[in-house]
Amino acid sequence: MMNMHAIDHEPAEDSSHYRRIARAIRFLAENYRDQPALEEAAAVAGLSPFHFQRLFSRHVGVSPKSFVANLTLWHAKTRLVQGASVLESALDSGLSGPSRLHDLCLKIEAMTPGDYARGGQGLHIAYGHCDSPFGRALLMSTALGVCGLAFADEEETPESLTDMKSRWPRAEYFEDAPHIEALGEKIFAPQPGGNLTLHLMGTRWQIKVWQALLAIPTGTVVSYRTIAQHVRNAQDARAVGSAVGSNPIAWLIPCHRVLASDGTLHGYHWGLARKRGMLAVEAARKAA
Repeated sequence: MMNMHAIDHEPAEDSSHYRRIARAIRFLAENYRDQPALEEAAAVAGLSPFHFQRLFSRHVGVSPKSFVANLTLWHAKTRLVQGASVLESALDSGLSGPSRLHDLCLKIEAMTPGDYARGGQGLHIAYGHCDSPFGRALLMSTALGVCGLAFADEEETPESLTDMKSRWPRAEYFEDAPHIEALGEKIFAPQPGGNLTLHLMGTRWQIKVWQALLAIPTGTVVSYRTIAQHVRNAQDARAVGSAVGSNPIAWLIPCHRVLASDGTLHGYHWGLARKRGMLAVEAARKAA
């Protein structure tokens, strides 16, 4: 399908690896119906098939073959039925507070309604960019924890920063590359470990929905209506959808695990191909 020649040597060990893998994941997520061959994805990454296979497995935690196989499974409606029961069990067990992303233990700090109404006035927010399997990531953190995580294509990083700053317009922002890079390494490691605190900055309703999202286990998907039922607003899946869409901490608060009632992907602030890729990575890791 493609006529590209891969590079026959592995580049130096640096952030370019993540960028190559991110390009390949996007290509596969956009073209999964054609079942692209390993050689095609390797060409998009600019690597030989051998080096692509090795780098993909190292940085994503699963093989390219396993990833592609799971791209075709994410939409199964049976997973939504299973997801509803799994979410109910998780919420009943009290997992809407502390939650886990793989082996990363997440603790929650929530902004008071008054602080949110003041647009973040008085908050000091550190920010910076790091590489991830899903493209360039913009990370933001207060003294209490991670408050923002957004994704962008390589040429879109200024727009993502403007978008995130608009959520808390009165906060003071400063760049802190070393701190952000350390956070990124912890968050995007194929087998993350340790503790991480999230600083949830939203309305009381939004935070309630985000806490429900945190209870969705890795490799599981649920519908907007299922979330609505569990936050006691069963008749208003649209309001839940709005709160899900305003989630400022992508990946860690897994809004990508919410699908339409028929099992299809719905709008995702950082792109449907990225959402499909995230679901495939999680499903492959769970299967492994």
